[in-house]
Amino acid sequence: MYAVQPTDGLPLPRGSGQRLLIVDDDPRITELLQTTLSLAGYRVSAVGTGSQALRACQDEPADLLVLDVMLPDMDGFTVCRRLTEQGTRLPVLFLTARDAVEDRLTGFAMGADDYLTKPFSVPELLFRVNALLRRAGTTAAEPTEQLRFADLTIDEPTRRVRRGEHLIALTPSEYKLLRYLLLNADQVVSKEQIMDHVWQHRFGEGIVEKLISRLRTKIDRQPPALIHTVRGFGYSLRLPGSP
Repeated sequence: MYAVQPTDGLPLPRGSGQRLLIVDDDPRITELLQTTLSLAGYRVSAVGTGSQALRACQDEPADLLVLDVMLPDMDGFTVCRRLTEQGTRLPVLFLTARDAVEDRLTGFAMGADDYLTKPFSVPELLFRVNALLRRAGTTAAEPTEQLRFADLTIDEPTRRVRRGEHLIALTPSEYKLLRYLLLNADQVVSKEQIMDHVWQHRFGEGIVEKLISRLRTKIDRQPPALIHTVRGFGYSLRLPGSP
């Protein structure tokens, strides 16, 4: 059911002690993940409910969350949303049997960084975990500075976003999208460029539209609106009336 060796002979990536939290109520999956990821060099803990996951993330923050959608007390989408509301920012990999396009879109809209369906390939899981942690580490290692546009500010060391004096809580995906738009302010970026930058995967264009919509509700709650649709081309962060 689960492949254990990569078919192309690539060496499996290894961790360096990063802490992973597994959230799944299936003991077979939990045991497989704990064993596999521990042997790959990660520190792994596991819980079986969404409420336990929320408490665990508060008690001892993880470097990455591997999250099932179907949990006995609340679904994984709710867990992801509540983590964002309580200010917890960490990469999230959904690992679930729910493979409908609508579920994937919902997962990404709620802040997921990747989405892998069951049954899954163990090597693929290891590569995806490694890629998410590497991206998170690269972001943390970038020059510490503030990015500004109009009254919008991104503080890179803390990843805090402000519009004027108002602090805005963003999911990891929303933060990546906003930062990308800000770095390309007054330019137009396509949906394909956004997918490549935020997820490094190509999905249906609906996922970008949903993420843009969510970001607008947070960034453009006060005038002037900064996120604009350029029909037929993509999106742009610009002041109203800019050419």
